[in-house]
Amino acid sequence: KLKSQLFEQDVNQALSAIVNKVQKRNVAGHINRKDDEFKAQKERGIRSQMDTIVAFRVKFKENENLRKYKQKQQIINYLVSQDSIIRSNYLEPQILSEETFKLYNNPNTDNADKPTLDVIDLRDPITGKLLGRRVNPRKLKTTPQIQIDNLPDTIRYLVYSKVDGLPYYISLPSTETDLISKFKVEDAKAKLKYEMELNRLYADTVVNDASINLVRDVAKEMDNRDVPLEKRVPDKESLDTLIKSELLSKGITLAYEFWVSPSNNKKNIIYRKASNTTIDPLDDNTYAHILFSNDVATKDPGMIYLRLPNKNTAIFNNMFVTLASSVGLLLVLISIFAYTIYAIIRQKKLSEMKTDFINNMTHEFKTPVATIMIASEALKDPEVVEDKSRIGRLANIIYDENVRLGNHIERVLSVARLERKEIKLEYNPVNVNDLITAVVDSMGLQLQKKGATISLNLNADPDLVMADELHLSNVIYNLIDNANKYSIDSPNITITTKNNAKNLYIDVTDKGIGMTKDQTKRIFDQFYRVPTGNLHDVKGFGLGLNYVQDIITEMGGTIKVNSEKDLGTTFEVGLPFKHHN
Repeated sequence: KLKSQLFEQDVNQALSAIVNKVQKRNVAGHINRKDDEFKAQKERGIRSQMDTIVAFRVKFKENENLRKYKQKQQIINYLVSQDSIIRSNYLEPQILSEETFKLYNNPNTDNADKPTLDVIDLRDPITGKLLGRRVNPRKLKTTPQIQIDNLPDTIRYLVYSKVDGLPYYISLPSTETDLISKFKVEDAKAKLKYEMELNRLYADTVVNDASINLVRDVAKEMDNRDVPLEKRVPDKESLDTLIKSELLSKGITLAYEFWVSPSNNKKNIIYRKASNTTIDPLDDNTYAHILFSNDVATKDPGMIYLRLPNKNTAIFNNMFVTLASSVGLLLVLISIFAYTIYAIIRQKKLSEMKTDFINNMTHEFKTPVATIMIASEALKDPEVVEDKSRIGRLANIIYDENVRLGNHIERVLSVARLERKEIKLEYNPVNVNDLITAVVDSMGLQLQKKGATISLNLNADPDLVMADELHLSNVIYNLIDNANKYSIDSPNITITTKNNAKNLYIDVTDKGIGMTKDQTKRIFDQFYRVPTGNLHDVKGFGLGLNYVQDIITEMGGTIKVNSEKDLGTTFEVGLPFKHHN
């Protein structure tokens, strides 16, 4: 029910969005049409105004050139008048370049062309008598040309006094200060007038009432009640694209049908997209909406109909996806919860195993220490000191317990080194049959103590493998020791060797208390010990079989266990003939 309501809500929202966009497109169509008319009118006005602006700029440029020409003419008149004054008051005035002026004005300059007076003696051509003297100014060889477009800041003159005939320098400013101020005022007035007129022309190009007129004309056209519905709705393809887009935005990908008709005559279909062209009665899969509900003045606002034939299928699929997601999430949560419980139980068991290991290790260490302490105290007794046989026996006890204590410590350290990969095996050729015989002989006393029966079926031929002899002997020792400890009454142990083309196999079989399947799965775990039932003298740390598995794996071999409760256990060790180190 809820899914159906949500689906219908999405469809109605999509249909409302479609109608809103149709209304906006209708208004936009009117606006675009009127806007094109105003743009054409506006472009004609702007084009005319721009021609006026261009003509105005050309006219301003011409006036500016004329004004600059008149200013240059005034400068020329000023210079001519000043030149006339200088020439009327001095002899032989000459214009100097700035370089020549600096050269002549330097007192350290020794130049033959330096301005001075030439003195000429006037004598009688016959007698040679001095009749008089004539003084003439020395003229320059070159005179610079003054360019009106490239005037220096100051014009330099070389003149000679009419009184004493001596040379002088006169500096004339190229432009009078009053003229410069006058020209600046003229330029500023002309620029201000130009900018004001140009701004006025640009302001005239803006059509201020265009937007108001556009809205007014569009509103007038939309108030026309006689515009038929066919001209107001978009074409069939555009409406189809719009419907598809809105449905996809709501995540609806179903096949759909739609049609448009007048609101007062539903049988008069304007156009329709449907597989069945006949008009069916409206069912639960059909949704309707008024097209132009905001147009008060219109005669017929029109109706749009949207039909989804496969609505129920979509709702079911949506529910299925949601349900599947919920089930998947629930399974994930259950898995996490189960793993958490498993981890807690495993951690608890591991903690219990470590506690048992510490207790066993304390007991195993405490027994030889207590024995050594008792033997040491007995050695302090004067009566014992005098009896050499008792001293020897006590010394042997202390030695044996020390060896026992050392073995315990070495076993714990070996497991720790194996975990850290610190043990480096020394591979040498080992005869497995001989090694098993030697280990069984070394365990003779403890096997005899429990009345154990050992059967050796050493059938492997060849029996030579590449292995670490010390650690392999420890492996065999541990397997035989376990078979001896976990047997009721007199242990019956069978050791068999056999081989195939690639591997040599060692089977250690007993008829002891056996193990369940769950116990065999954990037998190689560190600190794990099989419950011994009525056997109360089984000692150990729960490290032996873990050590055996690590050593055999390090040698490239395999170890398997087959056991039945109360029937016995068989350990099978497989060693490769060719070891790849």
